[in-house]
Amino acid sequence: MNYRHAFHAGNFADCMKHALLVLLLQALARKPAAFSVLDTHAGIGRYDLGGAQATRTMEWQDGIGRLLADPPSDLPPAYLDLVRRAGAPEVYPGSPLIAAMMLRPQDRLVCCELHPEDSLVLRHLFAGNSQVSVHARDGYAALGALLPPRDAKRGLVLIDPPFEQPDEFGRLAQGLITAHRRFATGILAGWYPIKHRAPVRAFLDSLRGSGIRDIVALELTLRPPLDPTRLNGCGLVVINPPFGFTEAALPALRALTHLSPDGTGEATVTRIVEE
Repeated sequence: MNYRHAFHAGNFADCMKHALLVLLLQALARKPAAFSVLDTHAGIGRYDLGGAQATRTMEWQDGIGRLLADPPSDLPPAYLDLVRRAGAPEVYPGSPLIAAMMLRPQDRLVCCELHPEDSLVLRHLFAGNSQVSVHARDGYAALGALLPPRDAKRGLVLIDPPFEQPDEFGRLAQGLITAHRRFATGILAGWYPIKHRAPVRAFLDSLRGSGIRDIVALELTLRPPLDPTRLNGCGLVVINPPFGFTEAALPALRALTHLSPDGTGEATVTRIVEE
């Protein structure tokens, strides 16, 4: 993929990922006990939709731009509320800012960002926020070093890699396995692109063979995934999905199929491994 994320901020894949992230965090917040969030590939946290990178692609106009102009009734209201509070449509919040906005006083957020310039921007964004810590380090390595969380027995791990490397699906699968080994009771979520089906099938098969239980895959495609040169959709695999999450997620995904330019969008929630 052509990455850095500022080119793609607010596109349909961001909308899908962040709407589901909000549902996961809402589920954690239903219980009073503290939770911790680890965001392994955090980015800069806040993206200028009027900046040079975003305006070069204008992907956000067919994503968050359309959702703000005509909000689907089945999309989690809290998601668009958070986006507006963060400054949309001028800016779009990344996953660490969305998570930080949803923390309660007892909760904590740990962000990892390897890119040196981006980690500095992220550190500046959260300067003075004692609930958020920023690490300039590799997110995959952090799974072994920072799990289980020190401050809470409950939590969410979000692995959202840029998919710049040809072996990224394999690295994501191994990252989820490592996270589960270190934090078996946590909610573990991994985002992936859908260009064509072969690498996605291999990725999900590797998780089926891992011995990990209770895995679901949530996918949104805007067009049939037949052209490997295009981002035709995306998915989020979730280990230990919280109670009620999949039931809330499916209508949200279906609402996002309206972003399909030709009406061929599809939304699926598939149980990969039983509990």
